[in-house]
Amino acid sequence: MKVDIEGVIIRLLDKHQDNRGWLMELFRQDELDEDIFPAMAYVSMTRPGQSRGPHEHARQTDLFGFFGPSMFRVSLWDNRRESPTYGAHTVMEAGDDNNAVVIVPPGVVHGYRNIGDVDGLVFNAPNQLYAGKNRSDPVDEIRHEADPDSPFRLE
Repeated sequence: MKVDIEGVIIRLLDKHQDNRGWLMELFRQDELDEDIFPAMAYVSMTRPGQSRGPHEHARQTDLFGFFGPSMFRVSLWDNRRESPTYGAHTVMEAGDDNNAVVIVPPGVVHGYRNIGDVDGLVFNAPNQLYAGKNRSDPVDEIRHEADPDSPFRLE
């Protein structure tokens, strides 16, 4: 899938199905650069109509997996002044009907909204530990959702 933001990777997922159900590979060590290889992983649930973000990270790369059972509208903005795609904005739908992994580098503002009718699950495997080792460092998040003057608004 073509992406208009330098460093963002979107990979549609192959769903391997049989009589037991299905399986999708979210990431493989031989497909990721060493500097973005995950340090941890978590799953979040977002209710219909609710959103997470927009926010960005100064050092962290996120590796999101959108695979259902709901659909999400994912928004990305390149907020890196030194980037050749600075100011670019991409919106995509991912989840049950469009299974995808979205890799978001530092400085790219990102957020998503559950646009489906059921609770949706999102997998994330960032390359940094949340709040550092033993949760002893400041959290690497620049939050935009509470700023009424923010140019970053989820659709």
